[in-house]
Amino acid sequence: MRGPLLVVPFAVSLALAAPVFAAPVFATPLFAAPGEQPVPVLNGDFVEPAMKGDGPTTVGIDNWTGANQRYSATASGRSDGSNAVGLQKDGNTLQQRLRGVRAGARVTVSYEDSPAVSKECLPAEVADGQPYTVEASGGAVQAVTTAGDPGRVKGTPGSGRWAQRTYSFTASENEPLLTFTSKVANSKTHITCSPMVARIRAVEVPPAVDQTVDRTSLGTSEAFKGNDKEKWLHNALAACNGENACEFRPDARTSFRYYGQSRVIGEAFVNCTRNTLEHSRVLSFAERSHDSIAQTYTDAGQSLEEVARLPTSGDRTEDEKRVKSRPMATQFALAYEKAWKRPWQWFSSDQRTVVERIQPGEVSWVELQPTRERVEGWFVSKKDDYRVHAVVDGPSRAVPDRLLQRTGPMSVAEKQRCSAARPMTMTPVGAEAPAWSADKGVTGPAAPTAAGVRRIG
Repeated sequence: MRGPLLVVPFAVSLALAAPVFAAPVFATPLFAAPGEQPVPVLNGDFVEPAMKGDGPTTVGIDNWTGANQRYSATASGRSDGSNAVGLQKDGNTLQQRLRGVRAGARVTVSYEDSPAVSKECLPAEVADGQPYTVEASGGAVQAVTTAGDPGRVKGTPGSGRWAQRTYSFTASENEPLLTFTSKVANSKTHITCSPMVARIRAVEVPPAVDQTVDRTSLGTSEAFKGNDKEKWLHNALAACNGENACEFRPDARTSFRYYGQSRVIGEAFVNCTRNTLEHSRVLSFAERSHDSIAQTYTDAGQSLEEVARLPTSGDRTEDEKRVKSRPMATQFALAYEKAWKRPWQWFSSDQRTVVERIQPGEVSWVELQPTRERVEGWFVSKKDDYRVHAVVDGPSRAVPDRLLQRTGPMSVAEKQRCSAARPMTMTPVGAEAPAWSADKGVTGPAAPTAAGVRRIG
């Protein structure tokens, strides 16, 4: 249970309240994103799995999609220890999704290329360089030709003519797909005589975080397996159905805390009297969490998977059960606490006694401005590289809520209500006659005096 910040000037107006809201720190990301930062290119030196010999070998390369020829650093003429990959012939690709990159990011990929070092190459096939393309989700297809390697002799391996290259694009989707494609079209060219790439790296300038997105519309969650985008979330969520099946990896760059929009809690008290009124009342208020996975299923008109039912239903009893029984809830909470050094809370509630002093002709009410926190990241399967993107928005422990105790002038409608006559009825008999009796000194009900009336009691 967290204590709210109680702002209690008795004549609060927007102008008077301005200093309270002046500090903008809670409307900014928890960690300000730098201008340019590295993007993890997995196995960018092509060292996994470990090579036996110098190659070329056709083997699946860890974290990459595509059947390509791999050469050791020695065989490819490199001194930095990074292996190289030949792209094979026309249409063959080498692909990887860039993990953690968000749609709208400006990404620059750097790498090196060389004509083939294969001893199977004819001199004419490498003399003027070899063609390929590089592209990524949201970027143009960039045609490239490697440096030439004149003077080669068939049967003698080349030593590599390595050149630095860059490719820039703006991502049109989350985790954009980077693709290298061979354009060696001569059917007579040996499969090993193809352009080569090595030492792939990337940096990005992340997009600005849109903090205006409402917590009830957190966006569509999506799932991937390796470099393939899943059509639906089902399989990826099922992979997380176990205490340690997945880990949640929060992205501090896009996570932030903020004050939510103010709302009135309790009633508005209108003082229609000529005197100052003073009284106390008890205020109760509560906050719940929201998540993008549940919203994605709702938007699609589908029933939410049991494993993905995080404690975000808004039903306190149900959410308390989910905290204890849902592995993904535990995975998220553990990752959050590890990253921010405080526990996550899925829901909160509190109660406060407020004393009000209301001047004649004024109205008194109390507003709540809750502090909340939005965490974005990925549930990642430890076994088979399933990844589910998720955004969770919940009450924050980082800073207190704001309770604003306010008074102000009555509205036109309230003034009309205060000037209205009180409920009345007519006196059909004796409206102008003096009062007929005084109940003076009577300690109990007066006995009936009319003849024939039976006394009760």
